[in-house]
Amino acid sequence: MTSTMQGPPAVRRRRNWRWIGAAILAIVALAAVTAWLTAPRPGGRMDPASTSADGAHALVTLLRDQGVDVVVADTVAEAEHAARPDSLLLIAQTGYMPSDELLRRLIAAPGDRLLIEPTSRTREALAAELRVAPTVTYGGEPDCDLPEATRAGSAQFGPTDTYELVADSPVTLTRCYSGAVVRYRDDGHTVTVAGTAEFMTNSSLLREGNAALAMNLAGTRPRLVWYAPQHVEGENSSSATIFDLIPARVGWAVWQLWLAVGLVALWKGRRLGPLVAERLPVVVRASETVEGRGRLYRSRRARDRAADALRTATLQRLAPRLGLGNKPDPGEVVQAVAQRTHKDPNTLVDNLFGPPPSSDNELLQLAHALDDIERQVAHS
Repeated sequence: MTSTMQGPPAVRRRRNWRWIGAAILAIVALAAVTAWLTAPRPGGRMDPASTSADGAHALVTLLRDQGVDVVVADTVAEAEHAARPDSLLLIAQTGYMPSDELLRRLIAAPGDRLLIEPTSRTREALAAELRVAPTVTYGGEPDCDLPEATRAGSAQFGPTDTYELVADSPVTLTRCYSGAVVRYRDDGHTVTVAGTAEFMTNSSLLREGNAALAMNLAGTRPRLVWYAPQHVEGENSSSATIFDLIPARVGWAVWQLWLAVGLVALWKGRRLGPLVAERLPVVVRASETVEGRGRLYRSRRARDRAADALRTATLQRLAPRLGLGNKPDPGEVVQAVAQRTHKDPNTLVDNLFGPPPSSDNELLQLAHALDDIERQVAHS
């Protein structure tokens, strides 16, 4: 009878615990999925999956929402396989660009090319008709007839390289934004080069017409092959030379600096005659100087000069503490000291500005009085 009465409540308790456990597991799973979906995805520059400031996740998402088929290629082989005659191959400069031999394989890939922030090595391999112009732009109006740029309008690039054609180049170059974005036709391919990736990154996409310009340049074809390597490929994977790390026009500044240093060295290093050996003066401790001067005053009975030296030194130290000038009026000094120490003004006048002492004992008492005044002012 007892077991029969206790059975149903125990079963109900087990069922309640199962429901509670299932609810806790569901909450934990939902929190984990939410954290995974909303967590920032770090990555390198122009990484299409990165949500960091230098990533390009926002631009890739916008392009896919507009119907562009974005294919991410991690290697040159994948980029070659994904490229088609109606596709656009985007090559973004990163720290893991492959060797020159692998880069040249992209020239034979079908479709057009869009180079983003290429270094000198990448530019020589994929856009040999261009060279860096001696000007630097930070954005502005397109000032060209390129449809992608005119529709976007003003853009903000930040520091960027600008380009111009090499000497005796047979192609025709279209320069926008003072040369920060250029385009030309070469061997049946349309080659577009942008001097910086700043306007395409997550942090700068919303500035002025950056988003429109980035989407117009990257969305000109129904298929976009995105090649921004995020790992080493091949044996020689250095992406930049030391000269690529030096901003434009810094070379002239360095030469001017060397010239200035040389002129200063010649000026400071001039010799007007032979070197002359000079003996160093004798170093005397301050305490010995004070004792010697005191003995000199005592031997000459110069109590007036000794008292004047003590009073002058005391006044020089008191004036800054009392907020007075270099040569304060005696009345002001007495009044200020009396307010700080509560001493009798007549006594202060006698100590600070009185007659010289007539004996060594009076000189010693004056020194003690001046030291007491200075100590009370310092601690008041």
